[in-house]
Amino acid sequence: MLPLTAIAVLAAGTLAFRLAGPLLHRRLAPGERTRALLADAATVLLVALVATAALTEGQGAAGWSRPAGVLVGGALALRRAPLLAVVVAAAGTTAVLRLSGLP
Repeated sequence: MLPLTAIAVLAAGTLAFRLAGPLLHRRLAPGERTRALLADAATVLLVALVATAALTEGQGAAGWSRPAGVLVGGALALRRAPLLAVVVAAAGTTAVLRLSGLP
C-alpha cells in the first residue's frame, strides 16, 4: 500500500506545481534582471550537463575521442550548421578517432 501512497503524493505535488504557474502568473511577476539570471542559469546548467556527459564515463574519464567529437559538434553548432550535420560530424569524429586507436 505504501507505493500507492507515494505515487498519489507525487502526483498531487506534480499537479500543484503545474497549476501554480497559471494561478500565480499575475501575482508574481519577476523583473527583467531575474528573467535574465534565470535564462543564464538554464544555459549554465545545459553546459554543465554537456561537459559531464562528454568528459566522464562511469567513474572515470571518457578518453579523448568523445570530447573531441563534442568539440567538433559545438564548433559547427556555433557556426549555425544544420543539426543533422552537427550530429553526424560529432559522431563521425568520435568514431574515426576510436577506430584509429584513441580511447
